[in-house]
Amino acid sequence: MATDVARAEQPHRGRVLPAWAWIGWRWVWRSPAAAIVPLLQPFFFLYFLHLIAPESYFPLQVAGAMLFSTQNIGSWCLADSAVFRIELHLQDIFVASPHDKLHYLFGVAFSNLIPAAPALMLLAVILAMVTHVTVVGWIVLVACILTVWVLYSAIGIAVSSRLRSQREVWPVGNLIFTLLGILSPLYYPLSKLPPVWRELAQLLPATYAALLVQGTLGLDPGAAGNLAVDAGLLVLSTAVGLVVAWRLYQWRER
Repeated sequence: MATDVARAEQPHRGRVLPAWAWIGWRWVWRSPAAAIVPLLQPFFFLYFLHLIAPESYFPLQVAGAMLFSTQNIGSWCLADSAVFRIELHLQDIFVASPHDKLHYLFGVAFSNLIPAAPALMLLAVILAMVTHVTVVGWIVLVACILTVWVLYSAIGIAVSSRLRSQREVWPVGNLIFTLLGILSPLYYPLSKLPPVWRELAQLLPATYAALLVQGTLGLDPGAAGNLAVDAGLLVLSTAVGLVVAWRLYQWRER
């Protein structure tokens, strides 16, 4: 005999951010290498640069390592969102749910920020030990880190939506974010680049984040005179980058 089973009303709204935070934390818990790799990458650069570069550049390089670690989150977002879409079909679930793609994009970016947090905090401690950082300096540094995080995470996720195979993730991700990381003057003053490379670097938002941090913290006297211009160009280039990433992102499969 058929019976009616009362089923609870399914929620149409949920706490998306804590759920993605849990995903990021579980990644670190199950694979500690997820937190170790973000620590090792910038410190390898710092170690060798400390050996070959003038000692006066070390505080600048530590601040640059924080921006470099943040920029790398975009590469992780590219890999994760590709796996979620191609292998786990998680994006299809979000497409069918009441949540929109903004929740999904921010969730993926937030879950990848958690493994990078220990490296950023340790680098912040080192920065405070090697140079004096004012309250305004910390505010500017945090604002630049958040700006770079949002922009490069969006770029990574947008690019991943155009990939059709997981075999493309590694070469495409490394190509894009290695070039972006090398061209931006994160570990050195912009004035050290040859003129042609300097012009290319000035097309990248991370360049203005680096100049703003270096100028505010007094790490590069040459960058201290154009802080308002650098801040405006950072906002403008970030806005343009986000619009491009938003248009590039393919939310529904064709």
